[in-house]
Amino acid sequence: MEADERDRSGYAGAGGSGGGGGSVTVRRGVPAGAEPRAAALYWEAFGRKLGPALNPPDKAVPFIAAHLDPERAVCALLDGELVGLAGYQLDGRSLTGGSAAAVLRAYGRVRGLPRLLLLALFERRPAPGQLVMDGIAVDARMRGRGVGSLLLQEVAALATEAGCREIRLDVIDTNPRARALYERRGFTAVRTERTPYLRRLLGFGAVTTMRRTLGPGEAA
Repeated sequence: MEADERDRSGYAGAGGSGGGGGSVTVRRGVPAGAEPRAAALYWEAFGRKLGPALNPPDKAVPFIAAHLDPERAVCALLDGELVGLAGYQLDGRSLTGGSAAAVLRAYGRVRGLPRLLLLALFERRPAPGQLVMDGIAVDARMRGRGVGSLLLQEVAALATEAGCREIRLDVIDTNPRARALYERRGFTAVRTERTPYLRRLLGFGAVTTMRRTLGPGEAA
């Protein structure tokens, strides 16, 4: 996908990627050729959660990269380097994918079947008028510099353009920093599903669903 004509910029703050400050450009779509980098960032953010289903990492990251939908992400770039992305589900398509057959091809039938059961736990389908977030991943060197807020702002803009009335996302109980970001951007917790029996397996014991209502022409 080519860069969106309405790319937006924001100041990344001192330090930046590689130790320098700079302006972060936010664009829609994963740049051509950046799928491996996008998959690596996604795994860095969600590998603990997805590990039981997709480990080992040297197999998981290429699998994610091979099945990314580049048109279902908003990306943050600094000096041409991908430093953050926000995935979303819309119109039946999402950032991360991979059919059951693809999982079985990659991991084999014996090891693949239990992995499919674990992946099914993470399935979230949008209701009519909703955009569902697939998560935000930001380079560790850029955290705390407003990149997540820039990504959420652009996701809200495209959701409004698509006629969505709200954005929905899930956040796990071991990620309070992400929840604090969502609350600052106007998201409200509406339900918490407690799964203590999965804590040892997946590393978290509760998932909170959060929503943010969008008005006409509104951005987060």
